[in-house]
Order: sequence, then structure tokens, then C-alpha cells
Amino acid sequence: MRLLGGLMIYVTSLYCGPALRTGRGRGREGAGVYPELAVLGIQEGKSPALVREVARQTALLPSYETARQELAEHGLDLDIKEVHGIGQHAGQAALAYRRRELELYRQGKMPAGAGRSKRFGAMIDGGRTKVRKTTRKQKGEGKSKTQRRRFRTDWREVKQIIVFEMDENGRMKKGTQPILDGTFGGPDEIMEVLALRLHQVGASQAKVVAFRSDGAPWIWERLEWVIRRLGLKAKQVSRGLDWCHAVHHISLALEPLLDSAERKRVFKKLRKWLKCGSWRKVVDELLSLAGAVDLTEDSPLWTEIAFLDRHGEDGHLEYATFRRRGLPLGSGAIESAIRRVINLRLKGNGIYWQEENAEAMLVLRGLVLSGRWNAVFANITESLADDRRLDWKWTSPDMPAELKAGTKIAPPTPQPAMPQASYETAA
Repeated sequence: MRLLGGLMIYVTSLYCGPALRTGRGRGREGAGVYPELAVLGIQEGKSPALVREVARQTALLPSYETARQELAEHGLDLDIKEVHGIGQHAGQAALAYRRRELELYRQGKMPAGAGRSKRFGAMIDGGRTKVRKTTRKQKGEGKSKTQRRRFRTDWREVKQIIVFEMDENGRMKKGTQPILDGTFGGPDEIMEVLALRLHQVGASQAKVVAFRSDGAPWIWERLEWVIRRLGLKAKQVSRGLDWCHAVHHISLALEPLLDSAERKRVFKKLRKWLKCGSWRKVVDELLSLAGAVDLTEDSPLWTEIAFLDRHGEDGHLEYATFRRRGLPLGSGAIESAIRRVINLRLKGNGIYWQEENAEAMLVLRGLVLSGRWNAVFANITESLADDRRLDWKWTSPDMPAELKAGTKIAPPTPQPAMPQASYETAA
């Protein structure tokens, strides 16, 4: 067993097998536990303090090699494969813990946070990174290698969320820690994670929950499911299209209508109207300008006008009301999160990820950058002491289908808040 300072010790411990055997083998992480080691939080021959520090560095720094060098500077000299293995094990453990949280949430056993009279922001967006899939396995090793491994790479969308407490001006409240989470799964999966995180902060008792995003249809067609699942009332909910995206669609609509100088003047006028909440005047003006120009039915202009009209009818363009209530106009917080969590670690020239490794790094980096690493790591360690299995994939309900069918979407049973474990010392 290796400790945080790099010391290796040898321990003899009893192994407790599972009560029931399936006949399908031990599985990826075995079905039993080492009770003495589990009490101390020791997994895979590593102390929890060692796993915590190595995983934190691999998530925080731009590469595993850079993390290895930084650890060596602090006296912990590990092989690059060991650094990679510890980091991936911590990531898989974090994913398994998230699945267990979801299972508790679905059963109504997840404690709700203390959110009474608070104001929360919830923003959703997607980034991109490259994942690789092996198309031909390697045969042999070293000089005896007879066939090299081949793989192909594809761009995959990473769906990211941020949940935070707001001050009276719609900004992140000082002294609070946001929740950053994401997944390579589908739209239903990330929206269920959003419902889970909002439940954990006590959104059902909040004064207001402000949902902000761009115009991606997969977000807006599932948002109602999240609202019902949380049991939010209409007066508690504010839904808004990101200001910069709305203005950009005005700019796109004006391109085929006016020349450069006139377009700039009209754009400023329409942008002012939109900021005052007069989205209907903006749409009418665009329709008036379009009537004076001979355009085909398949012109992109009609798409832009329909986009603004649809979001206006849904109440997503009430920017004057947002300002008056001290709510955010845009979704800058999630745009920043995409850059810090995904682009600066998962995306780059020559960087390709296996999907499960990318998912693990996504969750670890979100924990580190949000300042929630120590508290959540304590819960992860405690969870692994009872169950070593690292199964983390799950499937969420088909939200659009449930909404269309009129299926009752009930909120979870309210639970009293529970104290969080703390972890500050090495095992």
C-alpha cells in the first residue's frame, strides 16, 4: 500500500466475499471488500489522501505528465502509468458515486438542501471534444508485436451545467461554491443531473430559479420536465434566452436586408428595443423590412425571424423584466465553465480520449474548479467503503415523450437536510 508521502507498506488483511454469487466472475472491481482497509478508505492499494492529491493534480493541470512532474516537485515521485491509473480510478469512483446519488434521488431518499428564500441560477450548454474508438486491436507487445492498434476519432458534444446561488444583481454570490457537472450522455441524462443538483441545493424552496441557455432545442423541450420534477411553481421560475445569442440572431436576420452602414444603424435600434423588452417590435420591424425585399421562401431570414418570435412567445426575451428583478440577461457563467472545464483540459491539438476516461476527467475537473473537491471526495471514499463496484452508466427517462404523453412527473419526497462529511487528513 502506498501512502501520500510515497512510502510503501505491506499489509495482510481479510477479504470478505459477497453474500450472493452470480456465477459471472468478480467483475471489474470485485464483489467483496477488505473491511479493515475499507474503514480507512484505502482502495487499490492507495491511501485516500494519495488518491485525492494525485487526482486533483491530474484534473487541475493540462496533462498527466505535467501532473507527474508537479507531484515529483513535492517529493512524490510516481511513474506516469501510476499517475494515470490513480487519476482514472478516482474519476471512475466519482462517476459511480454520482450514479448512486441519482438512484437515491429517484427513490426520494436524497436529502434536499436549505434553499428557502435563496435565488439560484441554472445554466446549460454544450462543448466539444474528440473521443477515440479502437477499430483494430493490437497483437503482441514490443518486438513480438505483429499487429498495431488502430482507432478512429470523432467529435462528441459534451453537455455541461452550472448551478449557483445568485445575489440581488443576478451574479454569483460571493463566498458560495457553484456546482459544475457534465456528461457525454444524451440530453435526457444531463437534464436529470440538473434536476438532481437543483434538488441538492433546495431549489424547490427557493425564491427564484433562473434558467438561462442558448437556443438549442434539446434544452428547451426538456426544461418543463425538470421544473415539474423539482415541484417548482410558475412564480419561482424564470426562463431566458442568452442575450448575446438573441442579439446575434437579429444581426443574422439583417444581413440579407440592408447594406453595411444602414444595417449597423438599424441593428443598434433593434438591439435597444430588445433590451427594453419590446421583442414584438423587433419582429414586426424585421417583417416590414423583409416585405420590401424580394426573398425566396427558403431564405435564412425567415428562420431567424421565427426563432425570435418563438422565444418571445415563450417569455424568453423579457430582458427588461430580468433587469428589474435582478436576474441575469445572459449565460456567461456556463460559457466560462465550458472554457475552463472542457476546452482547457479535454480539448486540444492531438488530444483524443476514450469516452469513459473523458467522462471521468470532466467530473473531476468540475469538482476541483468549483472548490467542492474535499467535501465530495470524503463522500466518494465513504461510498466505496461499502461498495467497490464502479458501474456508473445510467439511462434517463425519455423526457419529451413523457411530456407529450401527459405522464405525471412528481417531485421526490422531501427529505431533511443531512450534515456533510469532512475530510482533511491523510489516512
